[in-house]
Amino acid sequence: MKRFFKKLFSFLIFCLIICVVVYFFRGWFIRQYHKVKGAYYVYKGDVAYSQDNMSKTLDYYKRGLELFPGHYEAWFNLGNIYAVYEDYYSAVEAYQNAIRYNPKFVMARMNLGIVYSDDLGFFDEAIEQFDIITDLKFFRLWIPFVYSNVKSIPGNRGIAFFNKGVAFKKKAMYLPIEKKYLAYQYLGDAIDAYTSSLKYLKKSYDVYYNRAVAHHLRGEKKLAGIDYCKAINLQPMAFEAHYNLAVLLRSMHRYSDSKNELIKSAMLITESSGDSELETAYIFNLLNEVSRTLIASDEYGTEKLSDEPMAGSSYTFINGKIVDEKEFDKAIVKNLKSCSGFESFIEEDEGER
Repeated sequence: MKRFFKKLFSFLIFCLIICVVVYFFRGWFIRQYHKVKGAYYVYKGDVAYSQDNMSKTLDYYKRGLELFPGHYEAWFNLGNIYAVYEDYYSAVEAYQNAIRYNPKFVMARMNLGIVYSDDLGFFDEAIEQFDIITDLKFFRLWIPFVYSNVKSIPGNRGIAFFNKGVAFKKKAMYLPIEKKYLAYQYLGDAIDAYTSSLKYLKKSYDVYYNRAVAHHLRGEKKLAGIDYCKAINLQPMAFEAHYNLAVLLRSMHRYSDSKNELIKSAMLITESSGDSELETAYIFNLLNEVSRTLIASDEYGTEKLSDEPMAGSSYTFINGKIVDEKEFDKAIVKNLKSCSGFESFIEEDEGER
């Protein structure tokens, strides 16, 4: 009996201690309860998202974040959903909340910068986010078969530099008339960002292609030509590099080389089901024009690089890439990887880099 009362007394003392702790730290316990409940709602939101039920997804995420506002991954997911549905200001707010609770959340900063640049035209704000990403310091960790960030850290830096270059290029393109004189400078900033990106993304078609476009817009024909050729070598099936190179060569009076690239771009765009008839017609019209010029001037194989100013600055930019639905034979691939006029670019460019 004595033993029983002793155990009962110990149990009561324990309960009393628990009650005292709960009384004095009840705020902490309530917050933990809310966190658990909020995390549960976020989990329910994830399930609804996997089932493509956006109405329930938003409802669960909002309920979860009311209880657990520090759940930065839920804010990030919410931002992605808003961005997909083109509610860009709500996306910005969600990404900002994710960053507030986790300042080193790289993907939240990346997506915020992309929305700023691509969808809202807030180029300076976008560049600020990309700069923060490239300056962030992370501890590199490698646990075999479990976890590794050794590749993701430099990869994210490379992507941030690339997106910074895109933001600078767009900033140059959307300048008001009275500030058009700044375009050359901003395109130079874009080129610097792309060059930094290549330190991490050494074999990126997108980086070489976009750097070529920036050089092209600045009138740096030889540098543009070299980068178009490097892009073509990496992705010979992407018609936009072939097409832009053809336009560049045409402006340099290298008509036969231009015609070769136009034929390749025409072949590639007709293989694609995603591009408009207008773009296809434009390429064939340009091909006809170059062919007529060649016939009239009889300049096959005799063109020389020209340093004359480019005639006009209007270019057609194709977003997205060509997805080839059937496999070309090796001979066609080899032909597409060739780059018309490349030797001339190299010869004329000695000493410029």
